[in-house]
Amino acid sequence: MRLTVNGAQHHLVGLDPRTTLLDALRERLRLTGAKKGCDHGQCGACTVLLDGRRVNSCLILAITQQDAAVTTVEGLADMGEPHPVQQGFLDHDGFQCGYCTPGQICSAVGMLDEAAQGWPSAVTETDDLLSDAEIRERMSGNLCRCGAYPNMVPAIRQAAGR
Repeated sequence: MRLTVNGAQHHLVGLDPRTTLLDALRERLRLTGAKKGCDHGQCGACTVLLDGRRVNSCLILAITQQDAAVTTVEGLADMGEPHPVQQGFLDHDGFQCGYCTPGQICSAVGMLDEAAQGWPSAVTETDDLLSDAEIRERMSGNLCRCGAYPNMVPAIRQAAGR
């Protein structure tokens, strides 16, 4: 099967059809940014972008993504320059142990795109789609055991240009 990841096409020979996208990324392509946390889609550590939308890669079969573009945290930088969300996490110390950070960053990139497209969340009440409450709600599917959330919000706000 073929899989396009971070702009490069990969041919995976002999891939078990039951292999998740997360396992294909980590075990076959050695892209270890996305982490296996709960393996049930509840923690967000495995979040990647699939055609620009954030997904839990532990819940998706790799074989179903042959015509999709997968972006991992390793593919967000542009010519060695960190993505604005990556830079925001660095500037605001938006991580502690770092285990959830790649998933948090990919989720934030997807979330910012959703907000830019005007998608509402459960707490959307005003035109200010990126209030602190809005950012917290939109990121609620990504868990951090270290509790680095207070620094993630300004990191994401910085990336949004606010």
